[in-house]
Amino acid sequence: MRLIRLFPDDSKFRFVRWRVLSYPFSAAISVMTIVLFVTMGLNFGIDFTGGTLIEIQAKTGKADPGVVRALAQSFEVGDVEVQEIGSAGDISVRFRTQPGGEAAQSALVQRARAAFEKDYNIRRVETVGPRVSGELVQSGTLGVVLAIFAVMAYLWFRFELQFAIGAIIGTMHDIVLTLGFFVITREEFNMTSIAAILTIVGYSLNETVVVFDRTRELLRKYKNLPTPELLDLSINSTMSRTVMTATTTALSLLALVLFGGQAIQGFANVMLFGVVICTYSAIFVSSPMLIYLGVKTSARAAADDKAEAAAKAAAISRRPA
Repeated sequence: MRLIRLFPDDSKFRFVRWRVLSYPFSAAISVMTIVLFVTMGLNFGIDFTGGTLIEIQAKTGKADPGVVRALAQSFEVGDVEVQEIGSAGDISVRFRTQPGGEAAQSALVQRARAAFEKDYNIRRVETVGPRVSGELVQSGTLGVVLAIFAVMAYLWFRFELQFAIGAIIGTMHDIVLTLGFFVITREEFNMTSIAAILTIVGYSLNETVVVFDRTRELLRKYKNLPTPELLDLSINSTMSRTVMTATTTALSLLALVLFGGQAIQGFANVMLFGVVICTYSAIFVSSPMLIYLGVKTSARAAADDKAEAAAKAAAISRRPA
């Protein structure tokens, strides 16, 4: 029985030459993401903004967000966000943090329950205070930053400085584009999103390290091969594994997107996007970066050093006495 090959074993695609297109494309998307992030910001969830979130489901199977919004605004408790989620009968109602502390929040929840219970089933109620939300912001940001520094230290120890820098550039590229996904789609950014970003960091580094490990192996084997050709050989030799990993992971996430339900759909959407971006960056961003970071075969590096020394000697000999 023949095994299924998602990518030919003897492929000789010249991936690295596409850096002339992938780098401008990634730079443009990253700049656009930063501009949108500054101007529009993220759609922070209840975890980070504080307040009360109530999810309701219409008993009749249909719900009118306009009617729900009017009913919620009749409470006169400030800005209210009403959004349809999932099927047409599910709606989320978000109230801002109320002055008066926990007592005011509890009173608002009781008032909302009394108003909605006649026509809607109360599916979920969450209340987060401003102090807790501020601590979550600090903890989430600190967790991402420490994870990046820990990974950079590991890669520096595991490989060389050039490889570590290349991997971190690719990882930062993936994080920026993932934030762009949140900004453009207005997907709610909460603690689950932090977990998704950390998972994407791990997946991105896993994809990159596999290619880098093969590159380091081939650096010893092909001492006179030009760096772009050696990188192409590294990518092609690991492409079967890359395609298999990305395909199986994407199919699992697609199942979660379609059948996982509202509670996990946001995480699955971000992760599905992340798998595509991480696979792209490992091939077209991180690996070609090694050319600019000065990674060379030992014979090539020795030849370059010899040529540089000869040039310096020639320059000295031409100096007037």
